[in-house]
Amino acid sequence: MSAPSTAPIPLVHPVTEPLPIATSKPPWRHTFIALSVPNFRLWTAGNMIAMTAGWMQRIAQDWLVLELTGSATAVGITVAMQFAPMLFFGLLGGVVVDRYSKRMLMTITQSLFALLSIGLAVLTLTGGVQAWHVFAIAFATGLVTVIDNPARQVIVSELVGQQHLRNAISVNSSVFQLGGMIGPAISGVLLLAVGAGWAFAVNGVACVLVVVMLSLLRTSQMTRVAPSPGAKGQLRAGLAYAASKPTIVVPVVLVAVYAVFGLTMPVLLATFASTVYDVGPGGYGLFNSMIAIGALTGALLSTRRATIRLRTIVIGVLVTGLLQAAAGSMTSIVPFAVLLVTVGLASLLFLTAANSLVQLSSNIAIRGRVMSLYILVLLGGQAVGGPLMGWIVETLGAHVGMIVSGGVPALVAIGMAVALARRGQLTLHVGVRSRLPRLQIAHR
Repeated sequence: MSAPSTAPIPLVHPVTEPLPIATSKPPWRHTFIALSVPNFRLWTAGNMIAMTAGWMQRIAQDWLVLELTGSATAVGITVAMQFAPMLFFGLLGGVVVDRYSKRMLMTITQSLFALLSIGLAVLTLTGGVQAWHVFAIAFATGLVTVIDNPARQVIVSELVGQQHLRNAISVNSSVFQLGGMIGPAISGVLLLAVGAGWAFAVNGVACVLVVVMLSLLRTSQMTRVAPSPGAKGQLRAGLAYAASKPTIVVPVVLVAVYAVFGLTMPVLLATFASTVYDVGPGGYGLFNSMIAIGALTGALLSTRRATIRLRTIVIGVLVTGLLQAAAGSMTSIVPFAVLLVTVGLASLLFLTAANSLVQLSSNIAIRGRVMSLYILVLLGGQAVGGPLMGWIVETLGAHVGMIVSGGVPALVAIGMAVALARRGQLTLHVGVRSRLPRLQIAHR
């Protein structure tokens, strides 16, 4: 399909290139074809380390706060402090990313991440850490993330050019989501073995390694994008551009809802591990490992998609939400852990598809602002969802919290499907194959 035409906006950009469409799945040998580009291969290795270690720190700091305060609400506050800066400054971060070198910006942000992580490690390992220290460092980390995350998304097009861009976006977004699922699993092991302080230290070292990786990129092989000139109205223009395209605004809305309710696993799983099943940090690591196993499978499957359409996103949110709600209804640990695998698989497929569709639907000259909007709802939504889910868990219990975390996104997905169907953008087909009815939702 081709990206829909857009209405005029204050800052005019060339018409977006048609979305690349494959008529069949790529051969297995091309599953990670973008990694044949040396710069992207180096970038992906560093990015995987950075995202995994970053999530190790987030989970370790959440558990540390739970140990210091004994409050799920305090854990929610920590999540809010981490992601609140994205709510307030996320769109401005996209303007900065469009104006300056992504490689230079990330060198600065990763250096700041290293300093913050090492500082928190020293406080924790020396026994002087208090909850307010964690809150403050989480907030400072969130401020740096405002620039780092959109730059991390947009730099991909400079590393691989156009030939393998679609596969590169899929690989990059898979790494982005995998880090959020593998990191917590590793963090759980470290929490059990050596404590939170060493998880913070590992993240600091990982950030230093990323700075080294950025210095090793071969700039002569990068496809440089001319920086966007400074002008009034750039932020408004980016929002108008995104709002005019269903392939951007629909995924953004669904991701926003899922971020607020569904991406609250640190609060939920910490509570399930500590109070519901009484399995401590080891069980917490196990639960996150189950999600990581599903996520690894989803990462492989996501690179082999032939097409990504709005229906992919809508169905993905619906399935993920239903699975997450089902996990919340489990009263024993084994089926709960098994369902977490399916949640990891479904959520990674959905989030990767949403990330890819938004990027492929946006013009390169404005992609930084578009992706800052996407990152704003993805991370900023968690700033709202963390305290909200902490309150729900403490008031109504962990099981109700997990059911709500999946049920609300599932209901919104159904509502979005109905709205798109009324506009003629989704249609329902019922066919018969091998004497069995087959239901298909099509996007126009």
